[in-house]
Amino acid sequence: MAVVEELIRTDNNEALSFGNYKLSSKSKADNFEFGGDLYKVKTFKEITKLERNGMFVYESVPGTAVNGLVVTDRGVAFEVEGPEDAQITLELEEQMEYKVLVDDVDAGQMKTNLGGKLSLSVELSEGKPVSVRIEKIG
Repeated sequence: MAVVEELIRTDNNEALSFGNYKLSSKSKADNFEFGGDLYKVKTFKEITKLERNGMFVYESVPGTAVNGLVVTDRGVAFEVEGPEDAQITLELEEQMEYKVLVDDVDAGQMKTNLGGKLSLSVELSEGKPVSVRIEKIG
């Protein structure tokens, strides 16, 4: 897995890939259509952020590359890569309990806040993608 040179793309019309943590200055791609929604990505070495129809979806500090992002009503799954550990925030269903798996290892359960945000830290090193799966409980 590597950075997404075009900043955002679809993978077989089933998933999104986005982000380039190797950029030294902010870059963005706007009005990217996927699944009837419009996406916007802002990315560089310090942050990667994804919005859908003007609403928050994903953010990492520092910047990351995300491949195979799939969002369903049951949760979200993707692979993430970056040069160092990252704090990732996702927008999910508010006040809901989720099971977090990192590289298929149970990282515990987390509950989203009133805004539906869930934050987690992921240990990363360049060239080694990590799979993240977040599943709604119940």
